[in-house]
Amino acid sequence: MAREVKIGNRMVGDGHPTYIAAEIGINHNGDLDIAKRMILEAKRAGVDSVKFQKRTPEICVPRDQWDIMRETPWGYISYIEYRRKMEFGLEEYKEIDRYCKEVGIDWFASVWDEPSVDFLEQFDPIAYKVPSAALTDHGLLSKLRETGRPVILSTGMSTMEQIRAAVSLLDMDKLVITHATSTYPCDPEELNLRVIEKLRAEFPCPIGYSGHEVGLIPSVVAVALGACLVERHITLDRAMWGSDQAASVEPQGFERLVKYIRVTEVALGDGVKRVYPSELSSLKKLRRFQ
Repeated sequence: MAREVKIGNRMVGDGHPTYIAAEIGINHNGDLDIAKRMILEAKRAGVDSVKFQKRTPEICVPRDQWDIMRETPWGYISYIEYRRKMEFGLEEYKEIDRYCKEVGIDWFASVWDEPSVDFLEQFDPIAYKVPSAALTDHGLLSKLRETGRPVILSTGMSTMEQIRAAVSLLDMDKLVITHATSTYPCDPEELNLRVIEKLRAEFPCPIGYSGHEVGLIPSVVAVALGACLVERHITLDRAMWGSDQAASVEPQGFERLVKYIRVTEVALGDGVKRVYPSELSSLKKLRRFQ
């Protein structure tokens, strides 16, 4: 099979430009205006899409954590109430869908449970993302396969055996696997970017990278190692409240990331050694033996 998948109007895979997704995730802190500002900044940076997260708090939050109290932008409230306030509902997603069409950028979401798939189906999403936390939710994976849509499978916190089991439930012709380490932010010593090569050697589908590091270099190196999709969290300000902000990239950084990835793609070339016309004058002046 060809190592490529169509996401929206873009082909993703070997021989195609790197697909770059800006994950808004929950960095909007439940504020639709902040989410729209992030969408606009992502568009300005030149990414291919923005991504959100959709979950049903009553399903995704373990029952023994519901009543744990914590400080939040809404005051000192229970964890389950905090998770509810972070979730966008139907009206918010209608506006997100409308605004993305107005701006001219694709959007999709990570789904954390089966009802969230049903919810998002009404928006005809270009793809679904399986968050690392849900890689072992085989019911969710089977439901996603039934939609017939492309699936991006994130592999943080997972063994190769767990990854193989997840892949067996999905359609290889519509699958992108992303290497990830689920630490926010992630220490460079635990990024283990060579796993990208390992995944490419074992699975015939496109392999990408979902990065949670501080800085841009590892995400660019991931492209050099064969990642054909790169996802990074976007934020308006890394000092904002929220667990993912420190591992996110601000708008100017995202512009640089897109530029660095595009330069890297060109610089990698085709691997055929040749003498370029631009070298001929140096060849004539500097080489003593022809």
